[in-house]
Amino acid sequence: MATLILVRHGRSTANTEGVLAGWTPGVALDERGRAQAAALPARLASVSLAAVVTSPLQRCRETVQPLLDARPGLPLHPEDLIGECHYGDWSGRKLSELSTEPLMEVVQQHPSNAAFPGGESMRAMQARAVEAVRDWNTRIETEHGPDAVYAMCSHGDIIKSIVADALGMHLDLFQRISVEPCSLTVIRYTRLRPFLVRLGDTGDLASLAPREKAADEQAEVGGGAGAP
Repeated sequence: MATLILVRHGRSTANTEGVLAGWTPGVALDERGRAQAAALPARLASVSLAAVVTSPLQRCRETVQPLLDARPGLPLHPEDLIGECHYGDWSGRKLSELSTEPLMEVVQQHPSNAAFPGGESMRAMQARAVEAVRDWNTRIETEHGPDAVYAMCSHGDIIKSIVADALGMHLDLFQRISVEPCSLTVIRYTRLRPFLVRLGDTGDLASLAPREKAADEQAEVGGGAGAP
């Protein structure tokens, strides 16, 4: 079956501001995010891609645009089912404020029982994302053959939930997974089982260094309610 390259969008203005963006319109890449996106074509230069599938949200579309510019004719397919989690009433709020909400402890410790007020549950989020991957795997293989590789640009919590499914992990364990902005995660699907080939690969180990300010770390990793 197809090989999937999951691309988390580049660092966004919501990441740097410590805001839970969700589906809030107008959330763009910040300066560093644009640089990350600009580097994406070179990072994927040796990979023949059959297609790019992307969340319809602006920060994801901006992330894949340099790749599309570098490869004229590469098919692009928007996919609502891999859009960010619907955080409902939490959308647009500061993560520092949300950290005191009782629900945040559930999101971190028991996400399979977490549902956002006015939004969706984390179970529903994972179910739709995994279903989208399965559907696109079949479509890509049918159109391009079993050795085809395609890219899918999405969001932190979405990618983590897809990885958890591929590893056979319960959703309650998915907070142990970390994917940084513009990182690449590769899953090779076969008839019997998926194989996790890469996880959160940025080619840069700078994020392992201690941070001087907590806000810096939040800017690097933040962007979803499941961010550590």
